Amino acid sequence: MPEQEPQSFILKVWVEETAEEAGRVTWRGHITHVPSNLRRYIQDLGEIERFVAPYLERLGVQLERPAWWRRLLRRRQTRSDPTSQCP
Repeated sequence: MPEQEPQSFILKVWVEETAEEAGRVTWRGHITHVPSNLRRYIQDLGEIERFVAPYLERLGVQLERPAWWRRLLRRRQTRSDPTSQCP
C-alpha cells in the first residue's frame, strides 16, 4: 500500500555565470525534503526530479514529465548553450 503522508519540498535555484564561461551559465541551488530535513545541492535541473521521484513513487505516482517541465529544461539548455537547437 502506498505511503499517504504528505511530501513537501523547498527548492531554491539560481544561475551562475563566470567570466571564464563567457555567456555560459551553470545552474546551482538546493532542494530540501521538509519532513526529513534532507537537503541536496544541485548543479543540474534534472537533479530536482531525481531527488523528488522516490518520494512521489512511494505515494503511488507514476512519473511522466509534464509539458511545462520539458519546456523549462529546453530553456535551460538554450541558456546554457546558445548554439543548441532544441525541438
